[in-house]
Amino acid sequence: MPPWLDLLGTAVFALTGALLAARLGQTFVTCAFFALITGVGGGSVRDLLIGAPVFWVRDPWVAPVCLAVALLAWFTPHRWWDGKGLEWADAAGLGGYAVLGTAKAVAYGLTPIPAVLMGVITGCVGGIIRDVLAGRPSILMRPELYVTAAALAAGLCAVLPLLGVPMAAAWVIAAAAGFALRGAAIRWQLALPAYRADD
Repeated sequence: MPPWLDLLGTAVFALTGALLAARLGQTFVTCAFFALITGVGGGSVRDLLIGAPVFWVRDPWVAPVCLAVALLAWFTPHRWWDGKGLEWADAAGLGGYAVLGTAKAVAYGLTPIPAVLMGVITGCVGGIIRDVLAGRPSILMRPELYVTAAALAAGLCAVLPLLGVPMAAAWVIAAAAGFALRGAAIRWQLALPAYRADD
């Protein structure tokens, strides 16, 4: 993934965290913390699990971008961020980051299934931490297709190269598939069925 695109994805995830803190009426410090933890949470957990240097600690741009996003959320009217635009941007980030996480795990020698799980962690854990800190049900506790979309993107990223698809094409296809599934969930309110115990 090009560095500028990587930073853009981080910024989108960070913005969702900053906006949530702002909507909860929190201080700017909390807003900035939510932006950082949402933007880098998934990638940090992934790097710790695969034994890689934590990406944002060594990148001089990631933390400033998260802080800039927090400032943007803090000083702009709430109405600017209403609607589905941010959800669609988040969907694009989800697909891209699930692929990025999977590809990095493969590069560090993980076999396909653990690599797929690292992709899901990269795309989802930041949002889970954000929701837990905010005291609301996390994406894991909601039936909407979110983690499933990340799993689709990560799975295709791991499997398609094994089937002979060139790496670059596999990444594009996988990210597009994850985005499409998440987009369909946004558009048509798609969700997984919940468990129902027999009466």
